[in-house]
Amino acid sequence: MASLNFFFKLAVIGCFVFGAVAKGQGLKVGYYGARCPKLEYIVKWVTSQVIHKDPTLAAPLLRMHFHDCFVRGCDGSVLLESPNKQSEKDAIPNLSLRGFEVIDQVKAAVEKACPNVVSCADILALVARDVTFEILGPFWEVELGRKDGKVSILTEALINLLPPFANISTLIQGFQQRGLNVKDLVVLSGSHTIGVSHCSSFNNRLYNFNGKNGASDPTLDPAYVVQLKKKCPPGDQNTIVEMDPGSSLKFDVSYFTLVSKNRGLFQSDAALLNNKVTRDYLTYQSIKYGPTFFKDFGDSMVKMGRIGVLTGKYAGEIRKVCTKVN
Repeated sequence: MASLNFFFKLAVIGCFVFGAVAKGQGLKVGYYGARCPKLEYIVKWVTSQVIHKDPTLAAPLLRMHFHDCFVRGCDGSVLLESPNKQSEKDAIPNLSLRGFEVIDQVKAAVEKACPNVVSCADILALVARDVTFEILGPFWEVELGRKDGKVSILTEALINLLPPFANISTLIQGFQQRGLNVKDLVVLSGSHTIGVSHCSSFNNRLYNFNGKNGASDPTLDPAYVVQLKKKCPPGDQNTIVEMDPGSSLKFDVSYFTLVSKNRGLFQSDAALLNNKVTRDYLTYQSIKYGPTFFKDFGDSMVKMGRIGVLTGKYAGEIRKVCTKVN
């Protein structure tokens, strides 16, 4: 496996080469109203069945939409497969994504009702909303009308997906390059209230931090370090840890309380305390029990869903199968 420094350099480079921003021309709520009137009902029904059986799929399916939009824009490119394992889904940051079969299941149900009408990119956006709502999170109106891209490149995922060890400057720049602001950064980081992580994503904070023998990240609560070390011994790559302990299957506001108490699992979480806007938002939501978080999250998800979209008659395509171009 390549070193963290290598991926950090790639991530920084990506902030400069990424060109897709959150404009979203051509998207609208109810885009498929005439051609596929039962679309949202179908997506919700399939998604509800899946999450009822396995609620742990909510987090990776939500994350899948993030990872799609941050590489080439929201074009469904994260779903494409290549025979030589060189597509986005084969990149190391995407190897932990789960639920691709759910997208295929939803797509098949939609195709049965409305053949050759709805894009995989739009299905990703709808599933992200519906899995969030299924685990007691917010509901928002999803703008639709995206076409599917025809290109998916492993190295582009390495370059453009922001790593869990990113500092605040890299995070802000990465979001701004996509048309998202500092508030969107802290709001969307709140999605870490659900899901799990492998020890490999934060082990550097527990042992030999910044190359210092035996040192832990001083910005991490010492008591939390002790807890994490019990779960993640040195070099552990595979053990799974909840990002929001005790609440990883419920979309709530406890993430902000954790980060405010220096218990954010990733360096990118802790980095939110190093900017006044993000720090103030964290503090407000944690003290007031998240009075605006759900609405803010929906608003930021709509903005993210506009990044680099392919719309119009001659852009992209409507894939028949989400894993391959037509």
